[in-house]
Amino acid sequence: MADIIPVDDPADPRLSDFTALTDVELRRRREPAEGLFIAEGEKVIRRAAHAGYPMRSMLLSEKWVPVMRDVIDDVRAPAYVVSPALAERVTGYHVHRGALASMGRTPLPGPETLLAAARRVVIMEAVNDHTNIGAIFRSAAALGMDGVLLSPSCADPLYRRSVKVSMGAVFSVPYARLDSWPHGLASAREAGFRLLALTPGAGAVPLDDAGAHRLPRVALLLGAEGEGLSERAMRAADTRVRIPMAHGVDSLNVGAAAAVAFYAVTRT
Repeated sequence: MADIIPVDDPADPRLSDFTALTDVELRRRREPAEGLFIAEGEKVIRRAAHAGYPMRSMLLSEKWVPVMRDVIDDVRAPAYVVSPALAERVTGYHVHRGALASMGRTPLPGPETLLAAARRVVIMEAVNDHTNIGAIFRSAAALGMDGVLLSPSCADPLYRRSVKVSMGAVFSVPYARLDSWPHGLASAREAGFRLLALTPGAGAVPLDDAGAHRLPRVALLLGAEGEGLSERAMRAADTRVRIPMAHGVDSLNVGAAAAVAFYAVTRT
């Protein structure tokens, strides 16, 4: 059972995991280095705990203690109870959901391990917007993708914004990070995956025409918002595919495009 500890000093060192959550650059450096991430809101905290991430501590406003009582009783990590005003001073923003948890990271699988157990994966290149990362993970979970591979330059799926947008789906889809790019794509090809590069560019074939849903193993490559996939990544792919557009629209946001493409490659 966790200890419930009232705190009234924003400089209390026990709250250090939760300080300056709006400082993106600081948190991007600090969280992986210290082996932690922040889960925000009741559902996300529960999903993180259910997925096996160890809890370091909780930061709760008084009214959230009864709501989170079963979680508090189930862990040994301390639960710090603070006023909403103090929570805002510590984190840097108004904590609307009233509950935060600092969770410990767990080791990622290697790409080869992830690929061995998968049939449908998404591979992201340089997707560094946390909102897009979260949206793509949420669609991957909802539409039955088996795993996610990230290029070295992709954003952290466990950054607070990514976790929040995904509603905890980052905990349910296995992911791994490639060591090199685009050479790391060789691991997918060696595992028997056909690499499909999603692009609105000329020469790409409609996704349905590629018959992706009939292929035994498919890896769908997605690039960053605006820039899309690099030419090096597209040259490494087997086929360039596109989502047909109407009404003069040239492309979709990468999160929306991902959802459409995931449905196309997973439908039976």
